[in-house]
Amino acid sequence: MKLINMEIPQTLHKRIESCADHVFQGLIPNWVNHGFTETGYSLESLTLDWQPNPVGRVRLLTQCRQLYSLSHATKLGVISGYDAQISKLFNAIIELYFVDDRWIFSRNDDMNILDTQSDAYALAFVMLSFSHYFMLTQDERALTFIERTDQFLDQKMRHPNGGFYEAFPLNEQTVRRQNPHMHLLEGFVAAFEATQAEKYAARIIEICSLAEQYFVDPKTCTLREFFNADLSLDAKTGHLVEPGHHFEWAWLLHQTHRITGRKQDLELAKQLWQVATKYGMSANGGIANSIDGNTFQVVDADKRIWPITEYLKACCVVKLDEQERCGRLEDALEFLQTYYFIDHGRWIEYLDANNQSKGFPLPGTTGYHIFLGLAEVLKWRDS
Repeated sequence: MKLINMEIPQTLHKRIESCADHVFQGLIPNWVNHGFTETGYSLESLTLDWQPNPVGRVRLLTQCRQLYSLSHATKLGVISGYDAQISKLFNAIIELYFVDDRWIFSRNDDMNILDTQSDAYALAFVMLSFSHYFMLTQDERALTFIERTDQFLDQKMRHPNGGFYEAFPLNEQTVRRQNPHMHLLEGFVAAFEATQAEKYAARIIEICSLAEQYFVDPKTCTLREFFNADLSLDAKTGHLVEPGHHFEWAWLLHQTHRITGRKQDLELAKQLWQVATKYGMSANGGIANSIDGNTFQVVDADKRIWPITEYLKACCVVKLDEQERCGRLEDALEFLQTYYFIDHGRWIEYLDANNQSKGFPLPGTTGYHIFLGLAEVLKWRDS
């Protein structure tokens, strides 16, 4: 990780600073000013001029990603002055979304209950955000809810064929996905960091083993997305691969290795990185949304913003020659600044294959990706 006998190029240093300013002095303050309600919860979406953009639902997921970003950024010292907002948001999440002893998925724009399912993907972000909120505040209530959420997953949502169901109440017909498991892994890493409880280390090993045995195709070293109940590939969508998830897993597997010491995690991270950098990077910059895991051909050449932020995270941890690492980071940050970042902390959510904006509004879930991508770059720079 450390730069040995090599200074960070000045151009990269300047780019890191300007991107960090965009996020920590632009995006986060503007979202707090325009995206939060008096009650303390976050809106689901804003227009490009920071106005409310009702979409018919306000999800638990969105609240948790906001709580995570504000808590972690505050603990890192890259933002300050948001303690009251963080506390209000934490209280609002419990009050609005913990109903009848479990987490519900969403409320409508009037904040009446909309979808009462307990969604595995959303529960992963309860684990992540409450862990970071606890590490910031030492509020014991967060530990109680982390424990209750873990118990609910363990007792109500375990799948007999390994891993977890998509949602509770259980539906045997639903296509299974690797994605909730990836984020549960992220949540369990945070829960372990917050509590040092060995059961979370065991959960981490369990999900990493699922990735090795089922999620990653051994012939192509591609991370597959969609599965049948027995974790065999779904007939219609089992070929699809998202390079952004390769990078997300590559970074995560370096975090799990710190906890478990499993060398196979680093080996898998290396394989995922190699495939995604070879087949997922677009010739005109950025990262394609999806490729075919059997042929490596691009399926969806459009480019959401989150994959390049996950690429930044992976760039900071995978084993690379430092000159190559600096070059990759500078190219990615330049692409972010040129095509995604616009003034006052705003961003373009979605580019087409030719790097033109598709005109999407600002989702309340995306700041999480942008924040952590830049935070990891700062951590690498300062290491």
